[in-house]
Amino acid sequence: MIFKRIKSPLLRYSLIIASLFIGITAVFVFSIYFGVWGVLPDKKSLAEIQHPRASEIFTADSVLIGKYYLNDRQPILYKNIPKHLINSLIAIEDERFYDHSGVDYKSLFRVAIKTILLQNEASGGGSTLSQQLVKNLYPRTRNGTFFLAIDKIKEMIIASRLEKIYSKEEVLEQYLNTVSFGDNTFGIESASIKFFGKGANKLRIEESAVLVGMLKATYTYNPRVFPKKSLQRRNLVLKALEENDFIKTDEKDSLMSLPLALNYTDYDHNSGLAPYFREEVRKRVLSWCKNQNDQGNSYNIYTSGLKIYTTLDYKMQILAEESMKTHMKGLQRKFEKSYGNSAPWLTNKDLILKVVKNSTAYQNLIAQGLNEQQALNALRKKKVMSLASWDGEIEVEMSSIDSVAHYMKFLNTGSISIDPGSGAVKTWIGGVNYKVFKYDHISQSRRQVGSTFKPIVYTAALENKIAPCTYFSAEEVEYKNFEGWSPSNSGDKDEVFMNYSMEQALSNSVNTVAVKVLEKTGIENVIDQAKKMGITSDLPNLPSLALGAGEIGVEEMAGAYACYVNKGRAVKPFLISSITNYQDSILETIKPTISPVQSFNEENRQIMVEFMKATINEGTGSRIRYTYGLENDIAGKTGTTQNNKDAWFVAITPKLVHVTWVGLDNHEIGFKNTSLGQGASAALPIFALWMQKLNREKAYNYITRARFMKPDAAVVAMLDCEPEKRDGFFKRLFKNPKRKKTKNFKEKN
Repeated sequence: MIFKRIKSPLLRYSLIIASLFIGITAVFVFSIYFGVWGVLPDKKSLAEIQHPRASEIFTADSVLIGKYYLNDRQPILYKNIPKHLINSLIAIEDERFYDHSGVDYKSLFRVAIKTILLQNEASGGGSTLSQQLVKNLYPRTRNGTFFLAIDKIKEMIIASRLEKIYSKEEVLEQYLNTVSFGDNTFGIESASIKFFGKGANKLRIEESAVLVGMLKATYTYNPRVFPKKSLQRRNLVLKALEENDFIKTDEKDSLMSLPLALNYTDYDHNSGLAPYFREEVRKRVLSWCKNQNDQGNSYNIYTSGLKIYTTLDYKMQILAEESMKTHMKGLQRKFEKSYGNSAPWLTNKDLILKVVKNSTAYQNLIAQGLNEQQALNALRKKKVMSLASWDGEIEVEMSSIDSVAHYMKFLNTGSISIDPGSGAVKTWIGGVNYKVFKYDHISQSRRQVGSTFKPIVYTAALENKIAPCTYFSAEEVEYKNFEGWSPSNSGDKDEVFMNYSMEQALSNSVNTVAVKVLEKTGIENVIDQAKKMGITSDLPNLPSLALGAGEIGVEEMAGAYACYVNKGRAVKPFLISSITNYQDSILETIKPTISPVQSFNEENRQIMVEFMKATINEGTGSRIRYTYGLENDIAGKTGTTQNNKDAWFVAITPKLVHVTWVGLDNHEIGFKNTSLGQGASAALPIFALWMQKLNREKAYNYITRARFMKPDAAVVAMLDCEPEKRDGFFKRLFKNPKRKKTKNFKEKN
């Protein structure tokens, strides 16, 4: 053999050992190449690389407000990536990128010499961008030095294959669309939007340097978490650009002097603008995807990169949320003060226990095998926790039972505004804090609507030929055939002697008259009228229907009230206008759902608008004028349910319908008093504060300056009557104001 000819034993054995090492290494490499340690992707699979794409949700004015994803990624084309970003990447990560074919053997040799022989831990890595791309596409799954060596060789082989399939530009495109920027954010486009609030094609050179600098260690150089380290890393990238002749020294110096300026937006499901709206859109798109897939298509909201264009108005939603928070924070303070130390969340142990037993924490403990007492004992243990408050999150030490009591006292809200002509949703507020209260009071809730149902009663009356100047006595009546039920008024007791026109009775929300109007109209006729106006909820066939005993959703109420400014036609509120794929090809266009027939005639529509304008001008909603100073054309109705459990306000303008509900999630707790819990106090201010803000925005002049059409002369004539009439002297003389009239409620056939 050749080794026997070598006389020096040391040299001979060294060569034998070296040959064995080379042979074993070659066998090892070939075993990896031929898939002994796992099948390598072939050229076909590498040529068909597809990246999961996050779906995006946009407002009507094309503002990105949210994403749905498993991994936050929006792949983009090479042509949309700025040249300075490419240069930054090459300068700091792979200077010889254009000189190698996937594996930079020169750099590998350099790293080997410095790391192995010179023990220089700061020698850097030898991985090319192509190898890093392979690592992104096929993440390592095993630990240990042996498996690290296998993975490294695999990545080198696959990188070489990649560069035979893709051009250098395509490799860069693939790399920048797959690389992680931490926080479940992948790809340069998503990172650019998250950290700088704009697409990658609009990045400035210093911003590109920040993002490229993160790639060495996404957490360590995260500009939001460690701005100082990120700035240092950015400047290192700028120096690398200069050293590689991509920029001049004076430009580098100028750029390094710039401060770190972020426009950070985290598209977190629990935070950001309109979280309740975004969740409802998600549910509806999931349903759409299922229907599409049933028809043979293949769409996934989390991976297909859908673009969902909604009806939401970005600025209006911002202003609506601001107004809600301003009012609800003050209302919460007054609400808690009104109860003082006698608050049910402090003193009603039975109610607290009931709520605790319905909590997820309690149910989980029971599911683990604990009995009732053991579960309650576990929940009584104190620990440090974060609680939501109107002053931000607070850290306290308390038990889980105490935290349940804490959240019991929170007032909540559901608020929506729509275009009455189409039903397009302009604003949507499903609650006060999505992170804590996931329940959406628009899409999920049905609450008694109180006096906001009265306009439907009066509309039905007009449709059944009851003249608007018909007078009804405000006297209380006890209805024998309904177990002595006796609706009352909250006004002056002298009302027993008063007779109100329909306009006066509605604008001042006189309960006794509303029931009498219902009686004269017929319950079935009123229910039919509600259905014509788009109300789909089951309504009680009872006299209390006149006072809003029916439980109806906020969306339904908005669609029904739209009739009054939409030529009597009901609309169905809708949230999504269109859905496209990531290439902007339209997949679905949603058309408004507008009733093809009028719910009531034009004459009665005009009359009802005048009735509800009176509500705002001098009735229960008049604080719109005297407290908030609004001079806009507004009609509307307040509503308050029994025991002050639910407060409502509906506002109608020529171009907008707004509905607000305020109350507590727990039906067993209401406002302490009517002065605080009535619709005019608890719900109306949310709209009023919002309208004040809209009045200051010229962009919304088409809404705020819109005017109701003047009623026809015939309508004006029909409304030309005294608002109220007082009983004559002899009738007052012989009527006992303390004695209720007793009769049967006449159920009209």
